Amino acid sequence: MFIDLHSHSVSSDDSRATVEQFVKWVGVLRKKGFTIDGFVLTEHRKFDMDKDYSSLAEQYSVNIFKGSELDTAHGHFLVYGVTEGLTKSIDFGNVKMDSHELMEAAEFHGGIAFPAHPGRFGIGLVEYMAAGEDFPEVSIVERLNGGGRAGENERAIELCEQKLYLGTGGSDAHLASHLGACLTDFPTDDITCEADIVQALKAGNFRAVRIEETA
Repeated sequence: MFIDLHSHSVSSDDSRATVEQFVKWVGVLRKKGFTIDGFVLTEHRKFDMDKDYSSLAEQYSVNIFKGSELDTAHGHFLVYGVTEGLTKSIDFGNVKMDSHELMEAAEFHGGIAFPAHPGRFGIGLVEYMAAGEDFPEVSIVERLNGGGRAGENERAIELCEQKLYLGTGGSDAHLASHLGACLTDFPTDDITCEADIVQALKAGNFRAVRIEETA
């Protein structure tokens, strides 16, 4: 399955894309010969516990999952498998939260958290490592980010190769037409919920791809 693990709808404060626009864009991509099975809405500094996209997912035959992108003292982190318990143990709106505590809490509550766009200049994991910060909990990072500027994905790829990190792919879409630019290829066809994504990520059998590779 090809899943975009990083996207933002209008529920995030800096996006102009509705979820319906996203699923319609998936249809456009499919007509062009590309493969995209679903996407994860990783809204900024929040988790939309009450939002249900099942009718849209069924109508357009697209898997729609929910996650979060949280700001920490060490850059942005993608979080999957968010539960009510996790939202109570971590202040999702705290832009200076300790990333180590976030990763520990996510693991405790059955989820997973890892760095988004680690090669991003100024706020990526590469910057904090260069400053001497150690991240022994990290084994996965976002390898390909569709919103990356020149050189940022290259720095993420170099980090993965140096540290032997596994790498995911996500578009970081804030506009409908950006969805799917980068994806994560899972060699399975049974990812149907957020818990399945967590399990697949922890199993480590996946790779980051660009949309062109799915044709």
